[in-house]
Amino acid sequence: MKNRIRQWHALWDPDRYHGWGRERQYFEGWYFKLVDPAEQYAFAIIPGIAMGPDGNNHAFIQVLDGKRCKASYYEFPVKDFRPSSQKFEVEIGNNLFSRERLRLDLPEISGELEIENPVAWPKMLGAPGVMGWYSFVPFMQCYHGVVSLHHYFRGKLEVYGMTTDFTGGKGYIEKDWGHSFPMCWIWTQCNHFDGILPVSLMASVAKIPWLGSSFVGFIVGFLYEDQLYRFATYTGAQMKTRLDGNAVYLSFKNKKQQRLEITALQAEGSDLRSPLSGNMTGKVNESMKAVLEVVLYDGDKLVYSGTGRNAGLELAGPVELLLSDSWRR
Repeated sequence: MKNRIRQWHALWDPDRYHGWGRERQYFEGWYFKLVDPAEQYAFAIIPGIAMGPDGNNHAFIQVLDGKRCKASYYEFPVKDFRPSSQKFEVEIGNNLFSRERLRLDLPEISGELEIENPVAWPKMLGAPGVMGWYSFVPFMQCYHGVVSLHHYFRGKLEVYGMTTDFTGGKGYIEKDWGHSFPMCWIWTQCNHFDGILPVSLMASVAKIPWLGSSFVGFIVGFLYEDQLYRFATYTGAQMKTRLDGNAVYLSFKNKKQQRLEITALQAEGSDLRSPLSGNMTGKVNESMKAVLEVVLYDGDKLVYSGTGRNAGLELAGPVELLLSDSWRR
């Protein structure tokens, strides 16, 4: 009964841990992006837990050094994974992850950071997170959440033995949970655009299993001038996707006649582990060096045009299944 109550609370608060009572074929992980103000360093820190179908379970922390294009994977005993039942806060060994602060004790990077002014994805009636009403579907292969579209850091970290001030640096937090990642997907994220006000983009397109069949689903959020422009399958938005050499073209339009055009230029990356039936035996290449060209229209009016850097970009699996030259839902 206690685990059911915890699961119920987590349903309405996607940031926190959802795996209460789970022991097999389950994973849950959070993605913390850290970039210092000089943009000398760009890291993705990914804490989580993996539960295989055979009961071979462990906690983990992945580290992607986006500048050096190197990745590390650290395993921990399940007993070292300590999630809070009251809010989003997870400890793994001597490391702590939350929406308010980070404590890292890893070979490449260690220290503590305060997270300032996080921008949450808005909650709505019947839509507790980025997945909208799909959040309530009990048989989804994978669930997705955005903890903070944009925030700043205060504090210093030891990076490869050198003290680096991250105060004023930018970050982003998202998460996934379920049993496996989709068979193919395109994902990109960036919050390093010129200007004083926060500008942040997250876009995910994937092949989603559904009742013996499948469909192409997408979730997109573009934060500009304190307004979040949303485009998603469950809102009735439409999309087009195209590849040309190392360029990825993503276009989205919603019922308000707002249109978002994204051109992502692929760059060198590194392989990360991804979940398959709860085991971290899959592989996905992620770059944190991609460049994004972003244009937003409201009807015929140009609202925004800019270039993003330090962008995360993943193309995984047979992405040709996601492509379409014409608008589709």
